[in-house]
Amino acid sequence: MKHMKVGGLMSDDVVSAVPATSFREVAKLLAEHDISGVPVLDDDDHVVGVVSESDLLARHELTARELMTTPAVTVHAEETVADAARLMVRRGVERLPVVDEEERLVGIVTRRDLLCVYLRPDTEIRRRIREDVLTDTMDLPENTVDMHVLDGVVTLEGRVRRRSQALTLVGLAERVDGVVAVMDRLSFHEDDTRLASSTRTPGDISW
Repeated sequence: MKHMKVGGLMSDDVVSAVPATSFREVAKLLAEHDISGVPVLDDDDHVVGVVSESDLLARHELTARELMTTPAVTVHAEETVADAARLMVRRGVERLPVVDEEERLVGIVTRRDLLCVYLRPDTEIRRRIREDVLTDTMDLPENTVDMHVLDGVVTLEGRVRRRSQALTLVGLAERVDGVVAVMDRLSFHEDDTRLASSTRTPGDISW
């Protein structure tokens, strides 16, 4: 399945600082560019830290070297938007410097950038599920199920051959970029999951 990558959303016009940048200069950068933080780069463009508004408010050291939070929380351009969003939530940050394979800065992505994914048009979500999930991944005809998408909420209706297919379809649809939730109204002819569990012998159980 195709997932939107960080590199497709990031801005490559990054406002940054160096360790010797003064407190006043960092504050001026944030105000002039209306941003909440800047990455701090060494001479090789490696991200060595990040200075945020909260860093400025909490301390009054003279330079970015003393102000910055380190190590910096970064993300690679090839990582998915979903992974980047989870990282932001887990680490409590509002922006992520984007780095290349050599950990050099190539861009920056913000929470606002990532939220754009969830504004994906319903028609595009429907098309991606039909093409990427039904056709490419599950090798099923596009008209296998009825699909309705409203404000990112996907409703799947219809009848498939096996229960395992229904479970897989719902799980994959939930992972499509822009999907908020999936309403499962699918039915099936055969419950192959029950058959699989009933044929398992005690020796098959992993403790």
